[in-house]
Amino acid sequence: MIKLPFGINTESLINDLRSFSWEASKTLLYYAQILKDSNNKINILKNGSNNDPVTLADLKVNEIIIKRITKKYKDISWEILSEENVKIPSQYCDINATWMWVLDPLDGTKDFIQGTSNYAMHLALNYEKTPYLGIVLIPEKDQLWIADGEKVWCENREGLKLEFNLSKNKNLQEMVLVTSKNHNNESLKKLIQKINFNKVVVMGSIGCKIASIVRGESDLYICLSLPGKSSPKDWDFAAPEAILKAAGGAITNLDNEELSYGKTNFEQGGIIIASNNRITHGKICSEIKEIIKKYNLYPL
Repeated sequence: MIKLPFGINTESLINDLRSFSWEASKTLLYYAQILKDSNNKINILKNGSNNDPVTLADLKVNEIIIKRITKKYKDISWEILSEENVKIPSQYCDINATWMWVLDPLDGTKDFIQGTSNYAMHLALNYEKTPYLGIVLIPEKDQLWIADGEKVWCENREGLKLEFNLSKNKNLQEMVLVTSKNHNNESLKKLIQKINFNKVVVMGSIGCKIASIVRGESDLYICLSLPGKSSPKDWDFAAPEAILKAAGGAITNLDNEELSYGKTNFEQGGIIIASNNRITHGKICSEIKEIIKKYNLYPL
């Protein structure tokens, strides 16, 4: 059994993370409300990149979470990796640290800007480059998903735990696929067509997608990154992985191998499969791989 750093109690840590998360939720909802007035968008956007936009909400939540962790646990030797901080050369982070917080203050920024509800905050605590604790906050749904290393649950701001149920034991064609809204490509579209899923649901944030799987609303998520193109990063997957695994699901690459964190570019490239059942996950990966090979849909 993994033991947290000396002096850290799991229950107390979760209580702190709960408090930090709802503070972040308040901030995200505040800026989401401002964005509903199109005249205010220019004041919220902090760069003009269509592929990698940054908003004032990203930066404020990043500041809140890092400041809260650093202040409350100033004597603990863990690192904090954040999507926003890696853009700053002076913000050094030891990627080989035993314990590492992995933060995405706003996953689904494009959806956030577009005014949808499909954005989330991700916060994971990785142990030896593997997600251990996980937080996925979905402000618009008033949902805080928490994985404490052993179990997972979802609660609202009042602390009421919400019921959920993974839908299992389906074959590939019976499954509901949840797929990206703003990060689609022709190879993925062709793969989806060839598999002929029962239903395809389009959604933003990876955290929101994984939560939909755990809630039983969907069964499978496929992330396909083209060679030489942009890929998701560690902060996109760490917290959702902790949530999904604790619920009994699985998330691997196409060869059913565990995701590898802490690479120098932090990229999670290639094809990643997230499913609702760790027992049948390998079989699902193999079936998808065979379809890709048969129709030459992706360079394997």
